[in-house]
Amino acid sequence: MRDLVSAFGGELPGEDLLAWLDAFSDAHWNFRGRLGGVERDRIRVDLPPHLAAAALDAAAGLGLTDSAEPPHDEYAHVLVLGGLARACLQRTEHAARLAATRRIGSVAALGSLRPLGPEERAVPGVEGCATEADALAAGVRAAFGGDVPVLVAPPRAPGAGRANTADTYEHWAALARPRADQRILVVTSPLYVPFQHCDAIRILGLRYRCGIDTVGFDPLRASTPQPPGAAGPDRCLQEIRSAIRAARALLAAVA
Repeated sequence: MRDLVSAFGGELPGEDLLAWLDAFSDAHWNFRGRLGGVERDRIRVDLPPHLAAAALDAAAGLGLTDSAEPPHDEYAHVLVLGGLARACLQRTEHAARLAATRRIGSVAALGSLRPLGPEERAVPGVEGCATEADALAAGVRAAFGGDVPVLVAPPRAPGAGRANTADTYEHWAALARPRADQRILVVTSPLYVPFQHCDAIRILGLRYRCGIDTVGFDPLRASTPQPPGAAGPDRCLQEIRSAIRAARALLAAVA
């Protein structure tokens, strides 16, 4: 992180690190905000070669490119997170692969009613789908045969157009009531593991005292290929910012 900040002309402070990084990343890496809050797949920012290299190095060092195996052989619950249409197929496929080799109590797919964009609706496997929840349901049918519930969370923030990751965790937990002796596995995309893991600890770990592991699918094993730029330096910087903000929220929750 120090090297990345330095590449963008900054220097890490000695205190209030996450607050400083939140402001710095807003100024330099908040491409979604600059583009009016577009979906992640609409981010297209050309960076100079030295900044692109710094972004990719930082993403690898911070764990945004890992596709590690879960550390345990048994989980009470597996939560498959929704997202862009391709990710809905990739994550459900990966979750089914993991569930086939582990002792799993229950599996649930967590999504929202976010409308799919035109490019998403053209992804093979989600034909006829209108929302993220529809795409998740298509992924569940393909990967599990339809035996997994798809939970659609309402947004908690006033005026929010759709649920975010934390909203989906809260919605699931209100229904499932996980216990302190249970372990939960969250399945997402590698790029989002740090921020969605922090949110899972904040919402599920702290409140329900259960164990949390979060893993990303392996793009090389996914039947649905990644589109160009899915893990590009601009996307990496955006999700490093997401991780900073999630870590800051987690720190505030334990303070």
